[in-house]
Amino acid sequence: MRIGYTLMTEQAGPNDLVAYATGAEKAGFDFEVMSDHYSPWLDEQGHSPYAWSVLGAVTQSTDQVELMTFVTCPTMRYHPAVVAQKAATVQALSDGRFTLGLGAGENLNEHVVGRGWPSANVRHEMLAEAVQIIGGLFDGGYFNYSGNHFRVDSAKLWDLPEQRVPIAVAVSGSQSVTRFAPIADAMIAVEADASLSSEWDATKLGPPSRKIAQLPVSWGEDRDAAIRRAHEQFRWFGGGWKVNAELPGPAGFAGATQFVKPEDVAAAIPCGPDVDEIVKQVGEFEAAGFTDLALIQIGGDQQEGFLRFAEDTLLPALRG
Repeated sequence: MRIGYTLMTEQAGPNDLVAYATGAEKAGFDFEVMSDHYSPWLDEQGHSPYAWSVLGAVTQSTDQVELMTFVTCPTMRYHPAVVAQKAATVQALSDGRFTLGLGAGENLNEHVVGRGWPSANVRHEMLAEAVQIIGGLFDGGYFNYSGNHFRVDSAKLWDLPEQRVPIAVAVSGSQSVTRFAPIADAMIAVEADASLSSEWDATKLGPPSRKIAQLPVSWGEDRDAAIRRAHEQFRWFGGGWKVNAELPGPAGFAGATQFVKPEDVAAAIPCGPDVDEIVKQVGEFEAAGFTDLALIQIGGDQQEGFLRFAEDTLLPALRG
């Protein structure tokens, strides 16, 4: 199982994220994923730089580590033709190290362009069209498209990378697996659900593909402080994606999670110095059929210590 590191734009500024990317590669992580947000989940997180500018810088500050968006919504804030251009550029800058992770998005980020927030079924329709458009542009040459949600008029990517950008799509159940497994290169999910992995491989055209997940942790020598930090900045995580996709801003997440207790967060997220608890939860994803797992260290000011811990203790324990 490949272990990755999350460059979480909601909890750190652009310069720090570039530094953490360099540090994570040095620490020995296999890949790095970056969130693509317009707003943080909670005010306490305090950041949200433009992910694609940061990615461009990261391509130049790292040498070998794989890079990925986790995830970009290519339907409202960005037109899919523009996402294809951005992805092709990052792939060229990184010498073939980039994977484009796509998802149906959250109201938190997409409402800012003033188009409202469609139902989940409509969002999946839009994402399916977007994947077709992005793939068509990756094929090269001029591309036209007329769908229910998008039009593309004689578009062409003038700087196609030598290596085609792989597309990974976030799924949450049978409906999205059935729709996206045949047209995507890899699966993204956030729960250790073996049924998603098995259904993806059964539906996918060709051999089994990568299945990529994410796990938040709040590492720290003081377990109580680590729990407080996780509760302050990550209590939104417990709402589940059906809820998280609908709330419009940090104030909504603060209200929805006002009754979540620190012990509730500690029961779901590994907190403190115990490496065995992290290894245990990583093992649950491996047992569920996932091939890749990106860790999130909670707390923008906690990354340097976590990267030292990862290099010295966590990654050797996971690989052992």
